[in-house]
Amino acid sequence: MVVAGGNGQGNRPDQLSYPYYVFVDRDHSVYMSEYGNHRVMKWEEGAKQGIVVAGGQGQGNSLTQLNRPLGVIVDQLGTVYVADQGNHRIMRWSKGATQGSVIVGGNGAGAQSNQLNRTEFIRY
Repeated sequence: MVVAGGNGQGNRPDQLSYPYYVFVDRDHSVYMSEYGNHRVMKWEEGAKQGIVVAGGQGQGNSLTQLNRPLGVIVDQLGTVYVADQGNHRIMRWSKGATQGSVIVGGNGAGAQSNQLNRTEFIRY
């Protein structure tokens, strides 16, 4: 059974490009980070195409962009948390938001108290 994608590699709402991490919420919606499209997609149960819930504005470091996102989790309010590996930060995207906020890191790679280095996983 295909629950997301299945229409070849690409950036349309019914396609994925290098999906990495998956999170399934209580409503059985599937959230998937896409390394290739620099976005996080949400696929509701039975949907034929996904919805961009984080990033999707190309590769970059603005608050509307992600750079090689990996780990993703979603809380009970629908807030999406993303390990933005290429930007060395953890971002939070409120439900329905068009831009996220940096909650940890974002000051380049390093070992200082305000830095992360190639963030990959998120757990709660």
